[in-house]
Order: sequence, then structure tokens, then C-alpha cells
Amino acid sequence: MRVVIKLLLPLLCAVLTLPAFAQDKGISPQMLKSIQDSYHKDPANKALQNALMYNDINKLAKNFANEGALDDHFSNQVPSKAVTDQESSGRCWMFTGFNVLRSKAIAKYNLPADFQFSQIYTFFWDQLEKSNLFLQAIIDTKDLPFDDKKVEWLFKNPIGDGGQFTGVANLVDKYGLVPKEAMRETNSSNKTSQMSNILSLKLREYGLELRDMAAKKGTTMQQLESRKAEMLAVVYKVLVLNFGEPPTQFTWTQRNAKGEAMETATYTPQSFRDKFANEDFSSYYMIMNDPTREYYKVYEIEYDRHVYDGENWRYLNLPMDEIAPLCIASIKDSTMMYFSCDVGKFLNRDNGLLDINNYDYGSLFGIDFNMDKKQRVSTFASGSSHAMTLCAVDLDVNGRPLKWMVENSWGSKYGHNGFLIMTNEWFNEYMFRVVVESKYIPEKYLKMFKGKTIMLPPWDPMFAPEE
Repeated sequence: MRVVIKLLLPLLCAVLTLPAFAQDKGISPQMLKSIQDSYHKDPANKALQNALMYNDINKLAKNFANEGALDDHFSNQVPSKAVTDQESSGRCWMFTGFNVLRSKAIAKYNLPADFQFSQIYTFFWDQLEKSNLFLQAIIDTKDLPFDDKKVEWLFKNPIGDGGQFTGVANLVDKYGLVPKEAMRETNSSNKTSQMSNILSLKLREYGLELRDMAAKKGTTMQQLESRKAEMLAVVYKVLVLNFGEPPTQFTWTQRNAKGEAMETATYTPQSFRDKFANEDFSSYYMIMNDPTREYYKVYEIEYDRHVYDGENWRYLNLPMDEIAPLCIASIKDSTMMYFSCDVGKFLNRDNGLLDINNYDYGSLFGIDFNMDKKQRVSTFASGSSHAMTLCAVDLDVNGRPLKWMVENSWGSKYGHNGFLIMTNEWFNEYMFRVVVESKYIPEKYLKMFKGKTIMLPPWDPMFAPEE
């Protein structure tokens, strides 16, 4: 009995000390009283509490000194056309990429200002290709354990409606383009969440099935690929039921800027692309500002693509003061750019101004917010969330940028007539990506793309698709 007691005593003592240990690390009554006393010491807190309990934080934090008339003059601006509207979908990446392409087509062929490429046509193929990307990735990772981080990431992200410029390039190259009139939007394309949820559920089920098949002795790669094709046929059916079937041939009347009929012709998606958007996408380069990583290096993110047989998008990481001149050169040559940023930060939704001085949260709460861009990115407080079309810059007498303007895809009633204006200070803090054509990029940067690429995992924060 004594031996048993001796053995149990250390264990009993350890158990008895656990509550005291937890209490030392938790909020004790003394600590709580100190916290409460510090709040009640300042009588102004009561008035502020009353104000916050009945009002929106942004309304109380809004900087009145920043509420003057919005300066919408820009020294250099690419003539912009009718503002588009992505509705309740995450297709900003596609609308932005198409805005770049249609701006060139309108200028070259004197098309009406409201000319658009059909977003739903390309989105149909995007969803089919992303489904194949997921299913093939499941096959490729069949030998990894189910709790492997890559497998886990795949099942967390089977499909979505967000994306990047790589999707525009790959999909247009593979499937061509059609005008808006050849395939029009539907309820499911304007409101993508329900269909996306349905496809995600089915793809996860298919992913499990493929892994189970692969685990059975004797299963061949041909059998897995054959089953994948059957799965994609079901995905195709869901897409057709929601979007309609993409046209393989159509007749379209080309009109001029006055709306006058110029030519009626029959096209395929490929021939229409070749005439109205004959772009060499290999001349487009993504430039990134990611202060958490070494500059002057080219990075690539695994699975950062829309098409399995496409290429992961690569980007060159540069300081902000070296990115701005590239953007300025493009705008001066009347060429818009694909641009992405953390659009929700310090956005005045009433007038469409992005300015770090729009809201003074520090004065409102009496606390300081001291993180810089690098710290915000590394702690997931900030990241690229939305793509728009960079179309204007206002330069001072020395050629330095004062403010920028982007064409958004939230409709003409949002912001400043559908546009957002950002100060250069905001641009530096919350801009992340821009896609620039090679002719505006110095040779020293282009050479870097020919060197070694650093591969990053798909769960990297910079992977986050724009929506």
C-alpha cells in the first residue's frame, strides 16, 4: 500500500497544482479589477461608449478634414469606356483583364463605348478547367497521406470564382472570346456562390472517390483518368444547366462608336479573339510588391493557375518606388493595366476615395496602430483582395505621382462614377500586383524573369485570388 501511495503522490500533487498554474496565466480577479479601473479612470470613455453603441465606427472615425471636394483631375489618363458590373460574383479578375483587352479593341476598331467581351463564356470554361485542375491534382497527390498539407489545401479549395490575370491569359488562349451578345449573363453567373457551393461539394466527393480508387491494389492511371473524365461530364452538365452551352459559332454585327452597323460576319470564338484581341500574353509580366520577401527575385506559386496544362503565374518582387515608373510609362502610352490591391482598407464608399487619412481610428479609440506594410502582410492583416483596371495618374511638376485612378467593376453608381481614386500614399501601402507589358519594363527586370524561380506552396498568402 505504501508503494502505491508513493507512486500516486507525485501525480496527485501535479493535478492539484494545475488550477493554480492555469490561474497564474489567466485573467485573475486582481488583473480584471486593474483593467476595469484603467477604463473608468477616463470620464471621456463613457461619452465615447455611448456614441459607438449607436453609430457606425467609420462614421465616427471619418476625418472631416478629408471630406472636401474630390479632385478628379489627372495629368495622364487612358480614355475609359462604359463601366462594367460583376454583380454578386468574384470575377473581378476577369472583368479587369477584359477591360484591358476591350479598351484596345474599342480604340483600334472604333467600337461602341459599351462593347464588352462575354464574361460568362470565359467563366464557363474557367469553372470546367478549375474542376479538372482539382481532380487531376488529387490524382497527382494520391500517394500522399490524407493529412498532408497539400492534400488538405486541395480539399479546402476545390474550386472558386476568384482568380488572377493568369486565368485570363490561359483561358483566352485556349478557348477564344465571344462578344457579350453571343452569350449573356444568367442569375447563376451574376450570383456565383450557390453554384460554387454545389460544385465544391461534388468535387470533394469525387476527390475522395479518386483517392479510394488509387488506394486499391491494381488500379491503373488509365482507370483514374477515365473516371475523372466521367466526373467532368457531370460538372459540364451542371455548368450548362446554370450558364447555357457556350457557342462554337455565331453571327455578330460590328458597329462603330455611333452605333452604326459596319459589318456582319460569322465567327468562331477563336476567330473572334484573333481579330479583336490578338494578344501575345507572353509579353505580359506580373510585378508584385511583397515586403515580406526578398526583392529582385522571381516567385512562382504552385497551383496558381486556372488551367492544368497552363503555367503557374510568376511575378517579380520589386520595391514600390520601382513599380510606379512602370505604371506611369504604360498610362502615358494609353495602355491600361491589370491592378490588384487591398481595396477595403480606408475606402470612403461615398465618394470612392482610397486614402490612409480617410478614417482616424487612433483618435477615436485613443490607441495607436503602428504596423507597417510588411508587418500587416506577415500577420495576415492585409493582402491582395480585389482586381481593378489602373487607368490614370496625376503627376507633379517633377513627374512624381500624387494620385492614381482605377476603373472598377462594381457598376457606374459605385464610388466616383464607377471609378476609385487613390492617393499615392495609399497606393504604396495597399497596392500588391500590377500586370505590365514588356515594352514598359526595363531590360534589367526582364532578365530577372529568365533566371531562377523560387517556388512557393499553394497556401502562401500571396496566392489569395482576387474577387
